[in-house]
Amino acid sequence: MGKDYYKVLGIAKGASDDEIKKAYRKMALKYHPDKNKEPGSEAKFKEVAEAYDVLSDPKKKEIYDKFGEDGLKGGEGGFGCPGGVHYEFQ
Repeated sequence: MGKDYYKVLGIAKGASDDEIKKAYRKMALKYHPDKNKEPGSEAKFKEVAEAYDVLSDPKKKEIYDKFGEDGLKGGEGGFGCPGGVHYEFQ
């Protein structure tokens, strides 16, 4: 499924908008590169920001909840034939 944005923010899947915002602020302060100089903190901060970007946007959140991270990438899942459709015109 890819990244679990709810887990990244440390919240339950049914979290309210307010809970998402509070969790983001807490995690962003904890891992902000200006506050945390430990290795990996900048990468974690970016992951937290990405999770918040998705979960704070109703449309992105709906897609993520239905299809996971792959749904947000406009992946190749869904309809169609493997290898695409090919026509020969004569």
